[in-house]
Amino acid sequence: LQVLQAEQTKKVKSRQNKGVHTVFRHIGNIFIPIIPGFIACGLVVAITNVWKLIDPSVVGNPWFLLLAAIGTIVVGALNLLVGYNTAKEFDGTPVLGLIAGAVPYLPALAGIVAGTAPDGTAIAAQPLVLPLFGELKPALGGVIGVLVTAWFFTVVEKWVRKRVPAWLDLFVVPFVTLLVGAAACIFVIMPLSGLLMQGINWVLIDFALERGGVVGGYLLSSLFLPLVMLGIHQGLTPIHAQLIADHGFTQLLPVLAMAGAGEVGMAIAIYIKTRSKRLKNIIRAALPIGVMGVGEPLIYGVSLPLFYPLITACLGGGFGGAFVAYGIQVTDGFGAGALGLSGVLMTAVITGGHWLLYVGGLLIAYLMGFLLTYFFGFKEHMVERLG
Repeated sequence: LQVLQAEQTKKVKSRQNKGVHTVFRHIGNIFIPIIPGFIACGLVVAITNVWKLIDPSVVGNPWFLLLAAIGTIVVGALNLLVGYNTAKEFDGTPVLGLIAGAVPYLPALAGIVAGTAPDGTAIAAQPLVLPLFGELKPALGGVIGVLVTAWFFTVVEKWVRKRVPAWLDLFVVPFVTLLVGAAACIFVIMPLSGLLMQGINWVLIDFALERGGVVGGYLLSSLFLPLVMLGIHQGLTPIHAQLIADHGFTQLLPVLAMAGAGEVGMAIAIYIKTRSKRLKNIIRAALPIGVMGVGEPLIYGVSLPLFYPLITACLGGGFGGAFVAYGIQVTDGFGAGALGLSGVLMTAVITGGHWLLYVGGLLIAYLMGFLLTYFFGFKEHMVERLG
């Protein structure tokens, strides 16, 4: 399995060395180190949610509130973590990346709110307004704005460092980087990133899920495995992170997770149908972790080499995605409260107590991936493609 997976992975990765793939690889390198924190805090949030369901009065316990606050640490510090990791990824000074992450979230970006002066006179609100873009506000542009700002800080830092004498480096480089980078962030990056985030949210959430419903859920889930193979699925990570920061959960992740469930159903069908001991051994090794949401061994070790099972896995997973999208529509909305968990493990971080809808989606994706593969997706002669 490891040899076959390595060969297939190498073939796919060899096509991902240029252009857009490089951008998404950088994004992955920035966000993947944060995932353990998302998992830890997400599980804490899951525990507190279950605790509240069992005993609603616990919300008045200060120790419970402290535990709940611990679960929000990563979301609260997400802008700083992204800024720090971005600076490291692009060979900048990490502490300047940390500062870059703080700039778009400055409370002063809200301007002066309406209030009352010490002498009792009314103070009118004085928002910060940009021509064309309108009012500024903290967190405009979200995580994407932070990422671009921190990257721009590294560009400015390198440019200035090349032109400043070594004896002035410590004073001039960080000072100029901060002033130029903050100005670019406030007047250019934040407004444009805000428009980009609005557009992405409209396409993926408002249009695909809320308006598209089961059709949108089917398409999102069935197309996700090709995105993984193309290496551009990492581009969704900032979107998930921002949705969690804004709403406490990402609706997209449970829908997309159904793609992996379709792979599981596909693998079970082939295991039952094939006479190849080698293929059975490959599936036996990859299936347990596939159920837990780690799908690469099944993709690169089974479905991609055989090809047609990859198609039936995608189509089968789409049915699970459609069901989860339906569940999101008929409830008050739910999603995953943390990144990094998929498969059955994501059940622990499904918000709003709607985990049964998520499990229902998994079972449907398992079943449809199985049926489509068993009857249409696999023939014994395909085993020869494994080499």
